[in-house]
Amino acid sequence: MGLGSFIKKQFIDVLQWNEEVDGVLAWRYPMQDQEIQNGGVLVVRESQMAVFVNEGQIADVFGPGTHKLSTQTLPVLTNLKNWDKLFDSPFKSDVYYFSTRVQTGRKWGTQQPITIRDKDFDMVRVRAFGMYSYRVADPRLFFKEISGTREAYTRDEVEDQLRGILMATMASSLGSAQVPFLDMAANQALMARQVKGDLATAFSRYGIGLDEFNVASVSLPEELQAALDERISAGMKGGMSADKMAGFTKYQVASAIPLAAQNEGGMAGIGVGLGAGVQLGQVMGQALGATLAPQAAPTAAAPAEDSIEARLEKLKGLLDKGLITATDYDSTKAELLKKLLG
Repeated sequence: MGLGSFIKKQFIDVLQWNEEVDGVLAWRYPMQDQEIQNGGVLVVRESQMAVFVNEGQIADVFGPGTHKLSTQTLPVLTNLKNWDKLFDSPFKSDVYYFSTRVQTGRKWGTQQPITIRDKDFDMVRVRAFGMYSYRVADPRLFFKEISGTREAYTRDEVEDQLRGILMATMASSLGSAQVPFLDMAANQALMARQVKGDLATAFSRYGIGLDEFNVASVSLPEELQAALDERISAGMKGGMSADKMAGFTKYQVASAIPLAAQNEGGMAGIGVGLGAGVQLGQVMGQALGATLAPQAAPTAAAPAEDSIEARLEKLKGLLDKGLITATDYDSTKAELLKKLLG
């Protein structure tokens, strides 16, 4: 190297990051043609960490403090560079700063309903919203798995990836829970605890620490919410059955009668022709009968006895068809007339 080129070369005495732009989680120190002066100073503020990367390989990691750069403070990098122990010459290496501050008040939500398995309803589609906070906990993992060698990596960019992790983890966590979904939906703190542990594990794979996670609201699909409202209303009607589900079914049948009457054609209008309407009416009548008198067993009423005149007419009809003889007809007729005349 000529003397002129050496004089033109610029050396860095102090490396530091003032975090002028909010929301940046990883920032590469702009080296360009500069080299780090032997004995230079690395300043790492509280809520920061610095990483030296040599040819894509992480060499040394520094926490908060002021570090004088030498063979003693850069042992891994010194070994990679094969420097002698004097370490007299300037050196060049990529330096990345990471913000380890807690990123608070971050919103999460299900843009599309997520489907979870539930022991009460089998499958449930649910929407949920809330807040969470996180921080860069392991710069090595964060660099390797997410930020890489980019000049800067922002909070918005990382949250695009976290959103997918969050949704997948929530579906898995709630789906494998033994607690019924309705119990968790009624107790949002319980739901948050159920998800938070699994979510913290998922985030840690990328060098991110989950600080807080809460559920602010839970909403169900309209059809499921309507069914739950009906079930609640059935219970409020007052003990239609000892079995809650049976009571709910009977309430639905009873509620269907006025709705059917409003349809064109009455009861038959909700089926296919008059036969469907009559059949549905019989089913509803049986259900209502069981509801109004669940403990009383139906007693078959004895058929009314035909009058003597009617019996005589039937007897004559049998004779005319040849089903009985004239003798049988005369004897039976005499007995009936005797009863009629006293």
